[in-house]
Amino acid sequence: MSRVDAHHHVWDLTVREQSWMAGPEMDPIRQTFTIDDLAPLAAAADITSTVVVQTVGLVEETVEFLELAAGNDLVAGVVGWVDLTADDVADQLAGLLARPDGSYLKGIRHQVHDEPDTDWLLRPDVQRGLAAVADAGLVYDLLTKPPNLPAAVQTARNLPQLTFAVDHISKPAIGEPLDPWATQLRELAALPNVTCKLSGMVTEAPWHTWKPTDLQPYADVVLEAFGADRVMFGSDWPVCLLAATYAEVAETAETLTSALSPTERHAVFTTTATHTYNL
Repeated sequence: MSRVDAHHHVWDLTVREQSWMAGPEMDPIRQTFTIDDLAPLAAAADITSTVVVQTVGLVEETVEFLELAAGNDLVAGVVGWVDLTADDVADQLAGLLARPDGSYLKGIRHQVHDEPDTDWLLRPDVQRGLAAVADAGLVYDLLTKPPNLPAAVQTARNLPQLTFAVDHISKPAIGEPLDPWATQLRELAALPNVTCKLSGMVTEAPWHTWKPTDLQPYADVVLEAFGADRVMFGSDWPVCLLAATYAEVAETAETLTSALSPTERHAVFTTTATHTYNL
């Protein structure tokens, strides 16, 4: 069965630094990771298509990812970056989509959880930029943490024409109480224009001692709230390597979804991502 990894990264540290890799705990991933490094790992997990996701706030990276997708059969889509607050955001998006490889651009993302203002999404200039993303026919990936969820809920309500994809189930601290994260995520899931990635969980748990049973309550909230047809698997490789191998992440996702029907599991591992990102 063909399967999709709806969320991974690549980076070349000889091209640019990844400023978010601060501190010695990031040493295991402070190296270059290429699509050729991912390919055998994806093949072993029966992954046939992927979505590569931005890591820095630079349009140059988005262009590099479009070129990567055009030259590689594994990468089926790109979630890139543009400055949502720029006056010419619509023109920037149109320019990227008009490129020969522009059809690979499927979504836009910004590191919302790094913004000092937890209501950053609600700024008028950001809302205008998000409307431009919708007008361009693209998805918006929500990279948020629990404090950002109230603004995310309001934003998804404000822009029903825009499809949102929640990255990493909005990064709850695994092992902490489910609420308020669970209640707020259910509010988001009540909106039909929001999907969610079952991704990034291992690095929100204690890196060296987590078990699938630690993650199960959080996965259950996501699957119950969104339904399998709005949930998609993502590895978050190579960030996941801080806590788990690619194979372990894929196997854990299978464990977390083992109670689903075959049709529902097919949605999580294939069809949700294919439909959401028009792969």
